[in-house]
Amino acid sequence: MDRFKNSDDEAIAVCAGDGDPIVGFINLTAVVRGPYQRAVVGYWVFSKFSRMGYMTRAFPLVYKFAFQDLGLHRLEADIQPGNTRSLRLAKRVGFRREGYSPNFIKIGGDWRDHVRLAITSEMADKFLQ
Repeated sequence: MDRFKNSDDEAIAVCAGDGDPIVGFINLTAVVRGPYQRAVVGYWVFSKFSRMGYMTRAFPLVYKFAFQDLGLHRLEADIQPGNTRSLRLAKRVGFRREGYSPNFIKIGGDWRDHVRLAITSEMADKFLQ
């Protein structure tokens, strides 16, 4: 993952267990320091490991890393409205909907609408206990 060299971005591999295969990734990108202390989170799971709960179990570890180790205050996610699985996961792990952005990200040559969601360190505390 060359795009993570020499940047503040983080790529986190999600594994089924210690020494088990990688089932997906959670990325923290577009890190902004100073008064913002925030990053954009993106995630995906390989299809054969989908709907097995790995990502739900991984997010408390990501929160610990992002909020405690990196000192971030906020994680944001931008998800296409039709991606119901990603929206459900975001809600399940504590993200709240903050808005809707038409023509927000260019994907496959087309500008796509996205739902904007976020979680703060205070909101994530309940997932760290």
